[in-house]
Amino acid sequence: MTVDEHELVWVARAVELAREALEAGDEPFGSVLVAHDGTVLFEDRNRTSGGDDTRHPEFEIARWAAENVPAADRARTTVYTSGEHCPMCSAAHAWVGLGRIVYAASSAQIVGWREGWGLPPGPVAALPVTAIAPGIPVDGPVAGFDEDVRRLLELAARA
Repeated sequence: MTVDEHELVWVARAVELAREALEAGDEPFGSVLVAHDGTVLFEDRNRTSGGDDTRHPEFEIARWAAENVPAADRARTTVYTSGEHCPMCSAAHAWVGLGRIVYAASSAQIVGWREGWGLPPGPVAALPVTAIAPGIPVDGPVAGFDEDVRRLLELAARA
């Protein structure tokens, strides 16, 4: 599957949420949950600055969907996100039964950028979504938006 032009609005929104996270003092990540009919169901941004490093937007989407989206409808949703899900978020996504993921920047890209800036690796291995949840359809990175994410991450690294 490829990312259609009409989907770029939701990728752009995920990147904007990442920008909002950075401005609030959090790591720059954002995500949007969209129903099969194009309705935005839920969106969030990273909220880890308070000390809970599990407050990723993708994990919050999984929690919200488990409580608010009928199980039969979850597989028909799409999560648009600024960065590819980490293993924790990939697992939550799969356990809740959500559908496709579209990410602006891949885990491999993010790891490479961080290494290039001399930053240490994160505490969890940066595995692709498909290594954790092989049944989930995934698309990304999305050209152009990956560079927007790189710039946000670089600003965070230099802060």
